[in-house]
Amino acid sequence: MKEDFLHYLWKFKKFETLNLQTTQNESLTIIKTGNYLESSGPDFFNAQIIIGNQKWAGNVEMHLKSSDWYIHGHERDVAYENVILHVVWEHDTEIFRQNNTEIPVLVLKDFISPDILNNYNLLMTPKSWISCEKEIAQINPFVFKNWQERLFFERLERKSKFIFNLLEETNQDWEAVLFCLLAKNFGLNTNGNTFFQIAQSIPFSIIRKESFETENLEALLFGGSGLLDAEKEDVYFTDLKIRYFYLLNKYQLAKTYADPLEFFKHRPDNFPTIRLSQLAALYNKHQNLFSKIVELKSIKKVYELLTVSAGLYWQNHYQFDKESHKKPKVLSKAFIDLIILNTVIPLQFAYAQKRGELVFEDLIDFMKEVAPEKNSIIDKFESFGLISKSAFDTQVLLQLKNEYCNQKACLKCAIGMELLKNN
Repeated sequence: MKEDFLHYLWKFKKFETLNLQTTQNESLTIIKTGNYLESSGPDFFNAQIIIGNQKWAGNVEMHLKSSDWYIHGHERDVAYENVILHVVWEHDTEIFRQNNTEIPVLVLKDFISPDILNNYNLLMTPKSWISCEKEIAQINPFVFKNWQERLFFERLERKSKFIFNLLEETNQDWEAVLFCLLAKNFGLNTNGNTFFQIAQSIPFSIIRKESFETENLEALLFGGSGLLDAEKEDVYFTDLKIRYFYLLNKYQLAKTYADPLEFFKHRPDNFPTIRLSQLAALYNKHQNLFSKIVELKSIKKVYELLTVSAGLYWQNHYQFDKESHKKPKVLSKAFIDLIILNTVIPLQFAYAQKRGELVFEDLIDFMKEVAPEKNSIIDKFESFGLISKSAFDTQVLLQLKNEYCNQKACLKCAIGMELLKNN
């Protein structure tokens, strides 16, 4: 058993509240359970209770055993001096404040029904993948829909923290934030950090000034990646290298050294050379890209905006000095979908938050136009009967798995609480 089960029982009063008694056989009446705090300090703040004929206002602390009070060192922490009730599963020792007054104790297991305990044990019994894998597809649709929306915005809030940090670093320049975010996501998981380092090493004011020549943008990006450090006979390579050192001198930039790029784990169309060229092409095609992206409301408009191709050289190359069969290197629909998930939607959400605007329904509708992601987590949920029809569904399931199922946080999850109530 975990303490969060006690938190759940207390917060929702899932126990017999009449005829409560402390371990000292005094009657106990709960007026207010208090505010649940998921931070340091007592578990519930500003509770109100009556013990005997005395009304108390203060905090409530919970442990599986009374002796955990001393194991956690609460007797030395002034934050716990205002605890008016110690709620435990088992009482194995008396607890005292620093002034030597005894803290009343409620043994919760004496006042809960066997059904609730049985439901909890069923829920927490180890399963092959997640605790509710046999029941999740049968959850009340109303409960599940509301929880989906909550999970979706939790995921966006997490992503927006990264954006707000970037905003501080770029002196509130949304265009610069977008450039760094796009670079990171163009690099995918393998090269994302290196692409991000490259973007951060180039002041965005220079990207603005040089955006009218794709080759200059490529020179800055390839140079910052270290791909121009070698010696090659390739004419295009040589031209980019000359441009790069000219631009370093023109803008008084220091030569930077990003982490090495990874080619081996990618299909050729995802080689960093191709993605960097496509990123340069995007900024050559669109000035003021941020203002265009935050106004997007339909999937069709996104595809129109972001459909670009790598430069002419890359139509028959994947790497410098190695010619290949000619093939246009256009951003695919699947890749643009990833940019929508990881750049467009989070950026729109963060921008709306900054302006105090409500765009919840718009973003949900937008996400429901995007095709569902395909990965092992989504496949596993599908095997349990949860079929994803859009990226809204898949983003929700990823948040659920990573932040709740993997953390065994069933009692913070609407699905877990519903099962605990209904099993």
